[in-house]
Amino acid sequence: MKKLKFLFFFLLFINLNNISLAKDPSDLINNIVDEAASILSSEDPIESKIIKLNAIAERSVDINGIGLYTLGKYRKTINEDQKSKYQKLFRSYFLKSFSSRLVDYTNPRISVVSQKKINDKYTIVNSILEATSKRPQVKIDWRIYTKNPERPLIRDLIVEGLSLARTQKEEFNSIIQNNDGDINALFKTLEEFLIK
Repeated sequence: MKKLKFLFFFLLFINLNNISLAKDPSDLINNIVDEAASILSSEDPIESKIIKLNAIAERSVDINGIGLYTLGKYRKTINEDQKSKYQKLFRSYFLKSFSSRLVDYTNPRISVVSQKKINDKYTIVNSILEATSKRPQVKIDWRIYTKNPERPLIRDLIVEGLSLARTQKEEFNSIIQNNDGDINALFKTLEEFLIK
């Protein structure tokens, strides 16, 4: 499970580039992969790489949308103050999760294979994370939110058929359910992660 979470954050992070410039979802993925690979393979200090990657993520990933989705049914039962607190915590959690892991990666090679428009809101871009001597080839489908065609945003990754946003949703829901439906248990878990 930890490997899947790492891959989720890694893949979302490498999908971070000139989102505002690429309007075609396949071009978007290609541009993002190139930009992230350039940052990751640079000689910049780790802190500088993290800042650049976080800035790109803020522009290209629908962090709020992913956060609300991963909250599941509980997003309908919490008040506005709790929702605001959760969104702030999730944004920090999301950015820390993959910036802290991604900086150790260098030059990932992802090839876009095809794309399919699902409806007016979503397009799936199919790609392959190319094999290396240390890892096998991995099939990755990018779920791109295209309701605003001028600003497509990443909403999910499906790695070898497994939705990583859904996996995160199940984990968060488990934390809340195991604490008698108390959203504060999730807040505490996120806060503990952020101070590590």
